[in-house]
Amino acid sequence: MIFPLRSAPNLYISLQRQTRILQRHHLSTVSSTDTGAPASHLPSRFSRLSSFWLATGGITQTEGEDGHAKLIRAGYLRQSHAGIFHTLPLGERVQKKLESLIDKYMSQLGASKVSLSSISSQALWQQTNRLEGYGQELFRFTDRKEVPYILAPTHEEEITKLVAKTIKSYKTLPLRLYQIGRKYRDEIRPRHGVLRSREFVMKDLYTFDHSLQSALKTYEEACAAYSQLFDELKLPYLVAEASSGDIGGDLSHEYHLPSQIGEDNVISCTDCEYVANEELATARPTLPEDQSAIEGIDTPSSASAKVWRSISKDRQTLVNVWYPASFTNADINTHALKSLLPSLDSSLEDALPLWESALFPSNPSSSGQRPLLLNIIDYRLRETFANTLKADGDKFSLLPHQTCIDVSELDVQFVTSSASGEPLNTIRIRDGDHCPRCSSGKLMIQKAIELGHTFHLGTKYSDALDARVQVPSAMMEDTQTSSAKSDSMTSVPMQMGCHGIGVSRIIGAVADHLADERGLNWPRAIAPFEVVVIPGRNMEEDAITVARSLIDSSDTSPTIDLALDDRAESFPWKLKDADLIGYPVMIILGRKWTSDRLCEVQCRQLDSTEFVPLNELQQHVNGLLAQL
Repeated sequence: MIFPLRSAPNLYISLQRQTRILQRHHLSTVSSTDTGAPASHLPSRFSRLSSFWLATGGITQTEGEDGHAKLIRAGYLRQSHAGIFHTLPLGERVQKKLESLIDKYMSQLGASKVSLSSISSQALWQQTNRLEGYGQELFRFTDRKEVPYILAPTHEEEITKLVAKTIKSYKTLPLRLYQIGRKYRDEIRPRHGVLRSREFVMKDLYTFDHSLQSALKTYEEACAAYSQLFDELKLPYLVAEASSGDIGGDLSHEYHLPSQIGEDNVISCTDCEYVANEELATARPTLPEDQSAIEGIDTPSSASAKVWRSISKDRQTLVNVWYPASFTNADINTHALKSLLPSLDSSLEDALPLWESALFPSNPSSSGQRPLLLNIIDYRLRETFANTLKADGDKFSLLPHQTCIDVSELDVQFVTSSASGEPLNTIRIRDGDHCPRCSSGKLMIQKAIELGHTFHLGTKYSDALDARVQVPSAMMEDTQTSSAKSDSMTSVPMQMGCHGIGVSRIIGAVADHLADERGLNWPRAIAPFEVVVIPGRNMEEDAITVARSLIDSSDTSPTIDLALDDRAESFPWKLKDADLIGYPVMIILGRKWTSDRLCEVQCRQLDSTEFVPLNELQQHVNGLLAQL
């Protein structure tokens, strides 16, 4: 109901008084608790937790609780649907601090921030041939006019279309644009909370250059910015050479956090800087000094070799992979096989039923051509095995026993080396394999969580979406001649790069990586609050004095993002809750404060507990924070 002010003067005066009271209360108690602003942007005041919604308590701790379960129990997240989560105030503060950190390094890179729509056109994705490639992971829908759209899992098409309409001259390049926003992927099995969810927050940096040389320079600068960002988070990250996959391009690196719950395997050398993900990693081929130790290796038999069978996605190529009998089908390296046959369907547990339908189609082609039978032979079986198989393969079951067809009727091929001519390794890399880059190093495998990924895309999207710029012909190496006119121009596709960071993933990964049996344990850069003051009973006024002594910063002391736990809960409950929430530094006013005016300062990450007088508190706390 709305009251005219002239007809309700008493109500107007009452509202003015209440407003003044609320303003005074706000200024004396909170800093910016509703905004979640990073510490560097907060006024020199502290936050009272009684004025901040902490959805903690009420959820029982489970045995073997992981980082995601702690995020739920501590009140950072709540699940709304399968693979979809609400972010609560504590989680919002962590996310905003991480976004602020990203903003800092993107600004240093000269990138401008944009915000692209979460809705993208299916027609646009068809232009780049990615609509079907993404398959069922796309959230698809149509509007009331039956126009097909998707909820974007990534924005290469949209940003390329935007820039193509706007940029025409090389003089406006290099261009660096980034966004931090929500993405969508219809995961068949969402798991590990925000590490693999159906809705997630990502940072995307898209770069545009007029030449390959300029684009590679941009790529190096973006990778350097990523390293600086992860350094500030103080994470033990790995930078791995990676496959570009469906996104395109031929230069790619992944940023990983080693973790037992990681879904990726990262391969690294003990002696040199070689690091690669499992899709791209290779090992230096070696045979036993006594090659006769591999029983019967010269003669094809069930004792010397096994075969793993698969098929291409178009069902036109049948695949036999021959490998030593000392291994099993589970040891087959499908990533290496895809380098030979990109269309290999590695998702099948049993390809033989599809072999039958390919060999005996219900609707034979008019050409009468049968599928290709591709035999891939592991280097450990040696050339003698390969030669014998080629000459006498029909006796060694090139086709399954139950298949009633003559091998001579098929187009049969044999592959004994990789595309680069190297010995062909069909077995997954194992700990202790030899490094391909150095002579002394051994490879080790670590499970890891992917936090970021950089791609040099080249012209895949600019060609498809006609994103071109006018460049002086003399600047193009392939067109430069002594007779070139200085004013002649050439239209070239823009060279693109894409550099992503999983904001939601970093939060989930860091939570799990630093958690202990007591709770979460945030690094300073993204902690919801850097310091919490927890007073014992009847010490609330003393706690305010302690809090003010910490935030009255001098010219040499940075502002501390501080919270005062003044909630109406018991002292032991608040201590346990602080451990769960994971403040980097806890200041406890207990018995030592009562007797000796000493603050108990705890830092779990540094395994530090000290009793500090008030006049030394700020210096001591800043010293701890500087290490986090």
